[in-house]
Parts: sequence; structure tokens; C-alpha cells
Amino acid sequence: MQERSRGIIRNWSIARRLFVANLLFFLALTGIVGTAAVLDARQRAYDDAGRRMHAVAAAIAASPQVLEAAGSADPSARLQPYALKVMADAQADFITIMAPDRTRWTHPNPDEIGKPYIGTIEPALRGEAFTEVTAGTLGPSVRTIVPVKDGTGTVRALVAAGVTVRTVDVALSSRLAAFAVVAGALLVGGSLAAWVLGRYLRRVTRGWGPEQLAQLFAYYESVLHSVREGVLLIDTKGRAVMYNDQAAELLGLPRSETHPSPEKAPSLAELRLEGSLRALFESGRTAHDEIHLTGSRILVVNQAPAVGPPQGGRHRPAVFGHVATIRDRTEIEALGSELETMRTLSDALRAQTHEHANRLHMIVSLMELGRPDDALDFATKDLELSQRLTDDILGAVDEPVLSALLMGKAAEAHERGIELEVDSSGTPRFDRLAAQDLVTILGNLLDNAMDAAADAPSPRRVWAHVRGTAKSVEFTVRDSGHGIDPASVDDILQYGFSTKANGSGGRGVGLALVRQAVSRLGGSMAISNPGGAQFDVVLPTDPPAEGAKED
Repeated sequence: MQERSRGIIRNWSIARRLFVANLLFFLALTGIVGTAAVLDARQRAYDDAGRRMHAVAAAIAASPQVLEAAGSADPSARLQPYALKVMADAQADFITIMAPDRTRWTHPNPDEIGKPYIGTIEPALRGEAFTEVTAGTLGPSVRTIVPVKDGTGTVRALVAAGVTVRTVDVALSSRLAAFAVVAGALLVGGSLAAWVLGRYLRRVTRGWGPEQLAQLFAYYESVLHSVREGVLLIDTKGRAVMYNDQAAELLGLPRSETHPSPEKAPSLAELRLEGSLRALFESGRTAHDEIHLTGSRILVVNQAPAVGPPQGGRHRPAVFGHVATIRDRTEIEALGSELETMRTLSDALRAQTHEHANRLHMIVSLMELGRPDDALDFATKDLELSQRLTDDILGAVDEPVLSALLMGKAAEAHERGIELEVDSSGTPRFDRLAAQDLVTILGNLLDNAMDAAADAPSPRRVWAHVRGTAKSVEFTVRDSGHGIDPASVDDILQYGFSTKANGSGGRGVGLALVRQAVSRLGGSMAISNPGGAQFDVVLPTDPPAEGAKED
């Protein structure tokens, strides 16, 4: 039975529990306060009756008529009518005048005259007036006994005046109605307040009980930390009220074992976020698969408002903030960059295959025309030209991956009618730099340079210079294009920004990846326009450890 009751209560909503608990509380409060008030009022009624009876008894004891009658042979004959008259005027239930030996001289019931008084008289015999509640012939009563003294202070008689407890309770019952009204108003007011608050809680908690909310929170907590995406919850005041471990890792935020209250949650201004990410989170706008670059990562961000049920009588849903989900796309972009490098090399091989096919066809045609000397001379010059290009590239860059990249770019440039010049100075050291980063930087710079040169009038040229020092490797890539608008220098390094025609896929990505790689390696990049766009990149040969740049 107890388990069944617990099960029923467990299914109650917070609003119902609050209403029942508040109702029980006010019932108990009303009972306690009412009982205390009744007891206090009863005691006050007894005290008031005692004071009134004391005044009546003292007035009778001070009357000379009583003292004179006490010394007569038949006191009852003179005092009984007097006592009955005063009893009626004073609204007392009884007035008993007695001898010091308890013999009654007066009583409301004439049959009791001459009989001993029932009650305490010892204090009165000592000359003291006192009040008590005791039972007599008329039942329990509140009575006051006052001594009657002569001129020498001798007690000649005693006067007892009182009202029965029943009479006091009847007078008290007239006050209980007011107590009942106050108690009822208190109970109704408390119940109404609990009902109003319960409706509000029912709307806010959607009728769920605390056990269900705790279970739901445990589910959300588990989901929040088990998903591989970063999750960030931001309230309407721009505070990060909750984020999981993945979000902390991707955004470089401090890990928190417990989620702070909204008042203590850090604001976006206190978190070290990239400018574009902070602008997105502060705006609260809806975002779908937006790309944002951090110092070492490429992040895909989605953002949507956190919507709850309508509040305050409004018909529109309440917005409590917004939720952002973050995915790491760095590895995918790295694989895409590698794929782009392989595509460049395959395009170069395709171009070379096409050229070699034409040259072989030329040699075969000369042989068929009976001109073997011309065929041999053509083949020799073509071999010398290819070997010289290979030697120039290998002599300029002594790194296999970069050499393959430059040979592929040279073939692509030749196919597009662009003259690519590659030279070097110093002794570049590539052993401490990842080949993937070098391909990302130099490959994207050459791609942009060749695109710019292809759109310019002849002669179309691209220069690539590699310079090595004791502490750095420097790349300079310049083209014969139209240059870069100085007002767009900062914009071209942002992800998605492009000065090229719309509709060409992959625009606005290369230079952003270059900026990210240079920043991650602790290098620097400068842009100028000396008769075309020129990019100067300086990379230290001892790049910082992972994450040092962000710190």
C-alpha cells in the first residue's frame, strides 16, 4: 500500500505537489493558529470574568450594610435580598456571603443557605482577596472571594462572587465566529496562491514531476557528453550556460566538471573565441553548416534558437537563447588538400601524356617521311628541355613533395599558356615542417597566382621564389595579374570570400587555408602589389607546438 501511494505521488506534477503540500501546510497552520487563538481567547475570557467578579465582590465587601448584617442575629434575612439584587444588576451567576466558618448566608438557591461553602477560603481568612476556577453547587465557575473586615482588621465575613464556566464559554463562542472567518480566509487565500503558482509551474515544467525532470536532465547530460559534436548553449544575455567536452576542445574553452548557474556562467566576452565565431554566437542568428577558421581548426557551425512554450499570455513561443553545434572539419580539409595535390599531379601527368603523345606522333611522322636525322634532333632537344626544367625545379627546391608539386604546376602553367619561373636562394630546411602544410601554402598561392595571370593580358607570368635562412623558410609568389584592391586585402583571407566570378566551385577557400596554416606554424604573411599581387610567407623552421598559437 505504501509503495502504491509512493507510485501515485511520483506521477504527480510539481504543480500538483505544490498545491497539495501548500494546502496541507495551511490546514496545519490554520489548526495550530486557531487552537492557540481559542485557548488564548478562553484564558482572556476567564481573566476578564475574574476581574469583573473581583470588582463585584470588593464592592459588596466594602458595603457597611454587609458588615452590620454580619453582626446581627439573622444575617440571611438582610443579606439574601441584597445579594439577589446585586447579582441581577452585575450579571453574576451567584453571590455568596458567608461566615468565616463557611456557613452560607446567601445563595441563588435558598435551599443552600446555612450549608457550608464549597471552595477555598483560607487566603480570604488571612485578609487576602483571590480568584479561582473551581466546581461548586452550580458547576465549575470563575469566582473571587474577598474578606469583609471591621475597623480592627478582623475578618467578620467573606463575599464570593462568580460566573459559571458555561456562561464564560457562551460569551467566548461569540468570538469564535470571527476566528473561523479569519482562519477560512487564510486557508482560501493560501490555496488560491498555491493554485496560481501551480498553474505557472505546470506551464513552465510542462506538467512533469521532479523525478521525470531529473531523469530527463540525466538523459540530456548523457547525450551532451556522448555526442562527438561540440554543443554550446548560450542564453539571451550572451552567457555560455552549458557546453560539452568536445566544444571545450574545439573552441579552446576551459573544461568544467559541473555546469554553473546562469548567473555565474561566463559571458562570450570572457571566452577566447575567434572573431567570426564570437560574432556568430553574439548575433544569435540561425546558421546552417557555416565554415569558420580558428588558429588550427576548420569548424562547421550550426546555430538555432532554443524555443520553449509561450509565457506570460503571449501566443508566440518564448526564446531562451540559442544552441550551437560544432563539427571539426580539419581532417576532412586535410584529406581534401591531399586529394587536390594528387589531382594537380594527375593533371600534370595528363598534360605531359598529351604533349608526349604529340611529340611521339611528330617523331613517328618524321621517320615515316624518311627524315630520321630531323626526328633524332627533335627528340634530343625535347629531352634537353624536359631535363632542364626538371633540373631547375630540383635545384630550386630539394624536397620531393614540393618538387613534384612544382613540376605539376609547371606542366599546368604550360598548358594554360603561363610562364612559371621557380628559383631559390640560401639553403631551405624543410625537415621540421610538415610536407602537408607546405603543399597547402605553396600550392594554393600558385593556384591563385595562375588564376590571376590567366585573366591578365600577355605576357602571362608567375614567379615563385624559395629562400632559406638559419631560422626560417620564405616563399614569395608573384603574378602578372591586375593585383589586389588594397581595400580587400583583409577580406581575401576570410573563408568564402573571393574576387573571382560566382559559380566557380571552391572559391574563397585557398587563401583562408593558407592563412590558417601560416598562423598555426607561427609564421607571417604579407600582401603587396608590385605590378601584380605578391604574397610573402615566412615560416620558422621550429614551428610552435600544437595549441601554442592559440594560447
